[in-house]
Amino acid sequence: MIDFKSIKPNLSSGLVVFFVAIPLCLGIALASGAPLFSGMIAGVIGGLVIGSLSKSPLSVSGPAAGLTAIVFVAIQQIGSYNAFLLAVVLAGALQMLLGLIRAGIVANFFPSNVIKGMLSGIGIIIILKQIPHLFGYDQDTEGDLYFLQADGDNTFSALLEPLTHIQLGAVFIGILAVAVILLWDKYRPKQLYFLPGALFAVIIGAVVNYFFIVTGNAWALSGKHLVQLPIISDFSALKKELFFPDFSAITNKSVWSAAIVLAVVASIETLLSIEAIDKMDPQRRATPVNRELLAQGTGNILSGLIGGLPVTSVIVRSSANMNAGATSKVSAIFHGLLLVSCTLLIPNVLNLIPISALAAILLLTGYKLTSLKIYKEMFAKGKYQWVPFVVTILAVVFTDLLKGVGVGLAVSIFAILWGNFKVPYKMRTILADGKHTLHLLLSQEISFINKAAIKSCLADVPNNTHVEIDASHTKYIDFDVLESIREFNEIIAPQKGIAVRLIGFKDSYGIQSSFPITITETQD
Repeated sequence: MIDFKSIKPNLSSGLVVFFVAIPLCLGIALASGAPLFSGMIAGVIGGLVIGSLSKSPLSVSGPAAGLTAIVFVAIQQIGSYNAFLLAVVLAGALQMLLGLIRAGIVANFFPSNVIKGMLSGIGIIIILKQIPHLFGYDQDTEGDLYFLQADGDNTFSALLEPLTHIQLGAVFIGILAVAVILLWDKYRPKQLYFLPGALFAVIIGAVVNYFFIVTGNAWALSGKHLVQLPIISDFSALKKELFFPDFSAITNKSVWSAAIVLAVVASIETLLSIEAIDKMDPQRRATPVNRELLAQGTGNILSGLIGGLPVTSVIVRSSANMNAGATSKVSAIFHGLLLVSCTLLIPNVLNLIPISALAAILLLTGYKLTSLKIYKEMFAKGKYQWVPFVVTILAVVFTDLLKGVGVGLAVSIFAILWGNFKVPYKMRTILADGKHTLHLLLSQEISFINKAAIKSCLADVPNNTHVEIDASHTKYIDFDVLESIREFNEIIAPQKGIAVRLIGFKDSYGIQSSFPITITETQD
């Protein structure tokens, strides 16, 4: 149900997301080699359709930066944008199938340290990518999250370009916008709590630049330094911007190949985004992931049918939404409504907005995603948490979201395996029966992962010593580990003159001491 009690803050959040979404929709379409209007269609579908069908209170869907390379290659391979749209429709149908077979359970296997690393990494990328725009260097398209950029630069080399291409008007407006947002958040009157500082930042940025233009000031911004929405003057102009799927390409193998890749990648990005936003939600609400796949599939089918790009749940817009104070999906739906109405009715007004003012909003969003508080929390949890966290951040920054998460998952799994390998037992020297004895206390759970560590430990036991292997607190021992202990007890220990005492091993394990030493049994 829609939370009507919080309608005002959610409308203001939707307004912020709307401003953020405009350059992202256009930039992603441009980077994908698709018509500009296709990005706006995808944004509208993500807001109105998926926003209505999804049960996620904070997630916002739209065209995804992570799909730009896939879309660009797919359009080239298929050879026709209309045929590519068929692939989008088929991808949506496949996503619905994934939802029906409850494939969303995959989301439960994303470790929190990797999710937090992904969010912090994206925060760093947003900051680094927006700095050039703040200085008026707008060569790279908005929404690009890849380390290697289409203009030949990478995320870090692009930071040097603005030094020789500074637009003083963009710098002034960008810094002014940051100041307006920060001051508004700090000194906002209680009666105007629902109005976002981002709204005033964008308005002031547009007004200041318009003043520069009418006064002939050299700081005036134009062209690519401003939002560049297509102008839809009448219905015939709208028809020219719309494309429809070519169903005759249904037998094209490239179409099916693209559909499968889009369905899988879009679903993974959506599940990652949903998992991340749910963890950031102050109310800790859990989104039904299979319902989300059904909603995303429906959205992609509709987007493909009317010429839009593929859609996923998107971290950047979702984070901006949450940071702006959203509490329900009203904000996502409202942002979609604003996209369609303003694109059709007042594109000329929106085209007055400087990109540097929008960059200011994204800069602050990125900062909140990668705040120092998160790093302190992760480092306090120990190396098995912070190592995958840091590796995920670095991998996301230097590759892209999916590759970065893949690397983070691999490191997290390795950390789990290493942790199990290192801590399946505790060893100490005790005095038993008047003799110094090595006491090996097994953990509660001994899985096959621990086999190598235990075998290594037993192999290092010196000759002619006494050993106690204590399973008193152990609830489960893997069969392979039992075989290793049995082999040590019955074969290796007698050969090396080692006296073994088994404590807590059940009769059903079939292990007996190699020397006639008292065995203490525990009850089941």
